[in-house]
Amino acid sequence: MGIFDILILAAILAVAVTLGFGLRALYQDGPEARSRSNKLMRLRVLLQAVAVVLLVAGMWWKSTHGA
Repeated sequence: MGIFDILILAAILAVAVTLGFGLRALYQDGPEARSRSNKLMRLRVLLQAVAVVLLVAGMWWKSTHGA
């Protein structure tokens, strides 16, 4: 298992955990919960972008360096 494989799995796990916390905060009452849910969902989008970049970089690396 290469470094890209580990980084991609970590990024996907981070997205899943952030999504879970964001959904949990979404169903809580109060303005603090709403704000927290919004921040967590923004973080999830950022983490998804990182995961996509890692996937593309990993595919490029494997295509140019053989795998």
